[in-house]
Amino acid sequence: MRKITFIGAGSTVFARTLMGDILSFPELADTTLTMFDIDEERLRTSETVAHRVASALGVTPRIEATTDRRRALDGADYAISMIQVAGYRPGTVVDFEVPKRYGLRQTIADTLGIGGIMRGLRTIPVLLEMCRDMEAVCPDVTFLQYVNPMAMNCMAIARASRIRTIGLCHSVQGTAEQLAHDIGVPIEAINYVCAGINHMAFYLRFERDGVDLYPEIRRVLTEGRVPDWNRVRYEVFRRFGFFVTESSEHFAEYVPWFIKRDRSDLIEEFNVPLDEYIRRCERQIAGWHEMRARLEQDGTLEVRRSQEYGSLIIHSMETGTPRVVYGNVPNGHLITNLPADCCVELPVLVDRNGLQPTAIGALPPQLAALMQTNINVQQLTVEAALTGRREHIYHAAMLDPHTAAELSLDQICSLVDDLIAAHGDWLPAYH
Repeated sequence: MRKITFIGAGSTVFARTLMGDILSFPELADTTLTMFDIDEERLRTSETVAHRVASALGVTPRIEATTDRRRALDGADYAISMIQVAGYRPGTVVDFEVPKRYGLRQTIADTLGIGGIMRGLRTIPVLLEMCRDMEAVCPDVTFLQYVNPMAMNCMAIARASRIRTIGLCHSVQGTAEQLAHDIGVPIEAINYVCAGINHMAFYLRFERDGVDLYPEIRRVLTEGRVPDWNRVRYEVFRRFGFFVTESSEHFAEYVPWFIKRDRSDLIEEFNVPLDEYIRRCERQIAGWHEMRARLEQDGTLEVRRSQEYGSLIIHSMETGTPRVVYGNVPNGHLITNLPADCCVELPVLVDRNGLQPTAIGALPPQLAALMQTNINVQQLTVEAALTGRREHIYHAAMLDPHTAAELSLDQICSLVDDLIAAHGDWLPAYH
């Protein structure tokens, strides 16, 4: 019987989604689901949800819950990480509020920008501790990593651990569905190839029956049908010639062009939702409490398959059913005009032989150049996390496109110092 360990299982809504996906496969219905979290209240809620999901599907997995991480990982075949180190409070709030004192505004702050840098610095050490546990008690595990900043996390694990890891996101398949809706073509009829880095991958081909659909996407622009919430990405498509995977609110803070403290007209023109992640977290917390209240009143749960790749990978590795998913893996020479040591997002074949990434070759030069501006920040943040050298945190922030466009070098260094102080014990000591 295979064992799947959920790390950060107190993320109940997402854990519920993945549990439903996994248990809906008959071949996985007898799986052992082991849930770990440091928050016992949330863990117990997730344990209850697991039993309700199993009941709704009419299956009988073995369900365990523990606050002992090494025990949870012992003998695991698959581990799924969905943690948020320091949580919404203080972590996310600090990442937003301290930069605001310098006039630096953000939208999501979990992937790049000064918020992404700090999130990476507090997350990487915890992930590496988990990997050390895995090396001791389940060295052959496949680690499915859902935590942002995805590229930084996966890059650090690849450099500092022997654990087999793939980073998973839903932006590739999610954006494909959004584009299909915009051009009025069923997503089932569309074939695409996408590659790049997490949250900055581009559709190199987007076709129906071998016919290029990019002219249809351009027509959305020329006919003025761009959705209000997606103006940033369509503008990037206009300028770079390819459509990017991550949402407009994310992408606005990966580049220097859309969020300007002295240009509110730009923020309005491109409908940039400042502080969006703060609002989103508040809604998610409220949603968790509402779900818990419903569980106490009504024991039933509806289970629907999601578009997440996690269960598909597990099913393919267990049954040999071949599938192509999109995942984040070490580059090597998969994308030839990006650094070999960076983390790339591209098609990955999965079957009983495991994870087999697809070689893409060279990206269009303008796309590779754009990605390199983000890779610089990722590499330097990982270097800081692995070496403990404070200077590399400054370097990462200095080279961050949005931060550098808004603040002077003195301001950037002062901001980094303030953020390190505000994080306190959530960060290791830097020298």
